Amino acid sequence: MPLSKIKVLDVSQIMAGPFCCMLLGDMGADVIKVEAPGAGDQTRKSMGFRLKGDDSGGFLALNRNKRSVEIDLKNPAGLEAFYELVRGADVLVENNRPGVAARLKIDYAVLREINPRLVYASISGFGQTGPWSRRPGLDLIAQAMSGVMSVMGHPDAPPVKASVPIADLGAGLFTAYGVLSALMGREHSGQGQYVDASLFETALGLSVWESAEFWGTGDVPVPIGSANRMSAPYQAVRAADRHFVIGAANPKLWAALCEVIERPDLLADPRFTDNAARIRNRAALIPEIEAEFARKPAAEWVDALLAAGVPAAPIFTYDEALASEQAVARDMVLEIDHPVEGRVKALGFPVKLSGTPQQVRYPAPLLGQHTDEVLGEFGLDAATVTRLRAQGAFGAPARAQELERGAA
Repeated sequence: MPLSKIKVLDVSQIMAGPFCCMLLGDMGADVIKVEAPGAGDQTRKSMGFRLKGDDSGGFLALNRNKRSVEIDLKNPAGLEAFYELVRGADVLVENNRPGVAARLKIDYAVLREINPRLVYASISGFGQTGPWSRRPGLDLIAQAMSGVMSVMGHPDAPPVKASVPIADLGAGLFTAYGVLSALMGREHSGQGQYVDASLFETALGLSVWESAEFWGTGDVPVPIGSANRMSAPYQAVRAADRHFVIGAANPKLWAALCEVIERPDLLADPRFTDNAARIRNRAALIPEIEAEFARKPAAEWVDALLAAGVPAAPIFTYDEALASEQAVARDMVLEIDHPVEGRVKALGFPVKLSGTPQQVRYPAPLLGQHTDEVLGEFGLDAATVTRLRAQGAFGAPARAQELERGAA
């Protein structure tokens, strides 16, 4: 697999960091999830619904292709063990609030002395510098302060956020991009480097249309529902039974749409002569075409529009999307064997590689499941592990042995 020689220490929790590390694991990286003894990633207990065991569905969704070790980073013996892992690692990802890693003595300044080739990535709410750097960072906060929430929803309605946590997940994606770029750079320089990502900059960086509109027109972007800022009609419209979406974003598609709905007069209407005019007059345009769509069910319009080459689609709920023939054909629903939960479903890989396809090598790990296994692989002999355990570096001995037996 592409990253099969890369060892990653996942010292993050909740969403952005774990998502980043799962992406790296899906591409073959050996991801070691470093967790606090007895507690672990907060997501194990607090993210959504519970299943049969101790871990939440949210944790299972974000932590496949990882192995878990319990290390107490506040304990000198735990820190000693952690530094040994750092010596053999290629990448470390953490998402503490700025300043916490330094207090724990696991910041980049300390770890690069141990391993100069280490690529160290930090994900925080607002980045490591700037006047907001010490503020708490949540997806909700980033969506609010980046401007994203100001353009969500419909005009004159209360503020809403994107239900999909775009700042959290986007930060994980951007961090993976930064980590891979740093690894490529290391091939030339021989040195690692620091990757600084934030939820705020992620949400702002995804605001491509909104920033272009503001700088191009001087107008502050406002909510426009399901419409698009750069083309019209390109949004949800109402048919006789339900809404569906259309995208007639160029002259050819606009003409084809008018033909399907039997309204050739709209082509000559000065309000709709080109895309810029249709955007300016969207409030008049949509009622005109919805009056025609009201004559038939959405499914009939979708079929007719697609036959004419006009992009159109039903609006699926998640049960429909996950069961769709396209999702099935593209393997976007996987079934993974878990030692406690049994066979569980998970989202598939959204990017396909032809020569080295991704694999599910591990389900989301139990807390501390691989502690002894990983420590041995990173060069700690049995006597050292016994000494460190006695000094409180890892989880309780009885628990660790139980987990090892369960994994076997």
